[in-house]
Amino acid sequence: MVEVVAQAVGTTTSAEVMFAADEASRRLGIELLECGTGTAVVRMTVTPAMVNGHRITHGGYLFLLADTAFACACNSHGPVTVAAGADIVFVAPAREGDVLVATAEERTRYGRSGVYDVSVRRGEEVIAEFRGRSRSVRDSTKDTTADPAADGTPGTTKESR
Repeated sequence: MVEVVAQAVGTTTSAEVMFAADEASRRLGIELLECGTGTAVVRMTVTPAMVNGHRITHGGYLFLLADTAFACACNSHGPVTVAAGADIVFVAPAREGDVLVATAEERTRYGRSGVYDVSVRRGEEVIAEFRGRSRSVRDSTKDTTADPAADGTPGTTKESR
């Protein structure tokens, strides 16, 4: 699916490259449907292996689906970006065979941080709401030891203590 998205726009984004290397998401059948600047849409069908003892989808799989959409959205800007934290509210149960779609939208970015909301739906019904907080990883190729603020973020120096 990533190749189809890339062919349609004639280029591959950093989020698409990251998703292509994401074995965990792809092995669970998650598909990247759309990816734009600060946005992403992914889809997953709930399999028998994803249901718990109550015969509903285990919350960890719902979190993983939302987190995958979040990862694609926050990595759409280019720098490698990871989760600084996230939480989820389970609104309704999902069941085996359900096709779930997670839509991620950027709410704000500031410095190397960002906030993203993800809605997980079955059709029009909301299954879960997720909020992720992101942090871009510093470029390890830059030497910031001599100047802690070289990457634009304040640092602690002996003089500032």
